[in-house]
Amino acid sequence: MATKKPAESAKGPRTRRIVAGEKRPRRRALEGAMAAGLALLIGAGAVVASVSAEHRGKTVPVAEIQQRTPAAKLRLGYFGNVTHAPALVGLQQGFFAKELGTTKLSSQVFNAGPAAVEALNAGAIDAAYLGPNPAINSYATSRGASLRIIAGAASGGAELVVKPGINSAADLKGKVLASPQLGGTQDVALRSWLTGQGLETRPGSGGDVTINPTDNAQTLKLFQDGQLDGAWLPEPWASRLVRQAGAKVLVDEKDLWDGGQFASTVLVVSVSFVHAHPQTVEQLLRGHVESVSWLQDHPGQAESVINAGLQAAAGSPLPPEVIKRALSKLVFTVDPLANTFHELLQHGVDAGVTKPADINGIFDLRLLNKLRSEAGQPDLSPAGLGLK
Repeated sequence: MATKKPAESAKGPRTRRIVAGEKRPRRRALEGAMAAGLALLIGAGAVVASVSAEHRGKTVPVAEIQQRTPAAKLRLGYFGNVTHAPALVGLQQGFFAKELGTTKLSSQVFNAGPAAVEALNAGAIDAAYLGPNPAINSYATSRGASLRIIAGAASGGAELVVKPGINSAADLKGKVLASPQLGGTQDVALRSWLTGQGLETRPGSGGDVTINPTDNAQTLKLFQDGQLDGAWLPEPWASRLVRQAGAKVLVDEKDLWDGGQFASTVLVVSVSFVHAHPQTVEQLLRGHVESVSWLQDHPGQAESVINAGLQAAAGSPLPPEVIKRALSKLVFTVDPLANTFHELLQHGVDAGVTKPADINGIFDLRLLNKLRSEAGQPDLSPAGLGLK
């Protein structure tokens, strides 16, 4: 596991048509029954399902059948951020492709979690790396029918960076700040922290502090041009504002959490996809676990590999001093830190972008813990919020 360096901040917070083997009439009939059964059960948010297989004279569990039919393709979403290094490494080093075998992998880059969740819910992608708050919002809004968190990816790597003349929360009154997207993890953290400091924010406009949801690349330019007073950002964007635009750190988010640990990135999969293709989800997880292990074991090579991934995702690599600082702020781990999710939910409520909700069931760590058991590692806990 990567080692954190001391903080430099002041404390502040469709199913697709199933094709496998010969296409005999009886096989096609079974496939049709399976697809119909899945559609009904997924709509109801079911966890366990079965279909009728009358030609065999018995009822066959969907999961048992589907494990023999891996998906033809898997569409993965991620961000061009250092906080998403497991995705960048998995793609660059070929870990995902190796584990997925005959399943074709395609990927799509997003700027922030709400946009990725929208694509997941629309069926445009099957799995995604994203921050915890969009996952919580989607799970709560859909009453558990949208997604499951199947692993952690990163802890840390988010800061409120501001102009040098700003030295306290009180100095932010009347100022203009940015976050990547309304309802995203950094947006929630910023609004929650400001509320705790006695400053009002409103999801639309107004309040004591104006928060403009802004694409990360535009945030850098707007800050350089003097049009923003600060931003709560994930890495590498916080480091870019510090190293390339003269910003200072007002809040390192890890200082707001017990033990300095909080989930900044998790791996989620759509409910429909994990029901239809648990074997493919397990293969994705194997690639993910390999990526995280590689990051933990190869800190000297991480900068160049991540930079290659960032260039592919965003069009340009980072300067050495930026990526070095960004990586010093992060810990890569498959532990989703489930014990922090009640507090993350409350942050969203405090920020006015989430309603109180029951998030029991948001985690499904069974496949991850299966892989950990194979490796002689202890199970990770969903903290009472799902399956172990």
